[in-house]
Amino acid sequence: MTIVVTTPTGHVGSRVVRLLLQAGVRPRVLVRDPARLDEETRERADVCQGDLTDAGFVREAVAGARSVFWVDPTPHTTADPVSVSLATAAPLVSAGRAGDVGRVVLLSSIGAEKRQGVGHIDALAGIEEELDAAGVDVLHLRCAYFFTNLLLDLDGLRRGVLSTAFDPGHRMPWVDPRDIGDVVAARLLNDGWRGRVVQAVHGPEDLTFEQVARMLTEALGRTVRLEPVSDDAVREALRTAGLPPSAVEGIVGMTAGSRGLVPEQPRDVLTTTPTRLAGWAHAELRPLLERQDGP
Repeated sequence: MTIVVTTPTGHVGSRVVRLLLQAGVRPRVLVRDPARLDEETRERADVCQGDLTDAGFVREAVAGARSVFWVDPTPHTTADPVSVSLATAAPLVSAGRAGDVGRVVLLSSIGAEKRQGVGHIDALAGIEEELDAAGVDVLHLRCAYFFTNLLLDLDGLRRGVLSTAFDPGHRMPWVDPRDIGDVVAARLLNDGWRGRVVQAVHGPEDLTFEQVARMLTEALGRTVRLEPVSDDAVREALRTAGLPPSAVEGIVGMTAGSRGLVPEQPRDVLTTTPTRLAGWAHAELRPLLERQDGP
């Protein structure tokens, strides 16, 4: 049973690799820099060094795999991110169409069900459709808002500010990426499912950003106030940072297109995962901020 894992050093991929190893599986991992894998993992996995934007590398690396866990590696800051994401996934789609891959677990996102109007998430919708048309057995994991997105603005949190362009009072699912990894590994190891499957990963509860600010205040031991920002303010900040217009709209669109969204999959026993944001923030986020605060 050959299982291919892309982005094996990421928040989700690293968890998937660890669980596969613990299950006695020797995964094939696709990685640009093998040095980012710890030595024990390199010894226990088949490491394929290459770039996921290299179509020839991807096509060869996935050939003959029973299952592939695909994570779109395209940074949100990329020019024309939707087109780049679709082009990057094309070799995988080709392998599925040719019968060289048995099945795919795709890391998708809530919002992909809209199919358009959600910025860079539109790329995941397109990849879903391409894999569906390829006739491969496929699981689309529609994931919630990552806890780890909070790590993108540690400076703001250190100042006691949580900024967002989301509706501050709208409840939305939040998830620990490690819990997504648990679901991915379980699905990769279960050889019984067939066809097209869509499953959300909603985390333990739906939260507003107002609630998140209060949770962070308690978990971090410092006051965190919510600071709503407009789409235009985000655009201006991204332009000032030098991002191309297509990347700016891809980032802004993910938030704007998700406002008020009710996920297609309901919260139930299949979509709910255990790790709570407050505990994660205390265990993971608080030590980071304290180290950076210094003595």
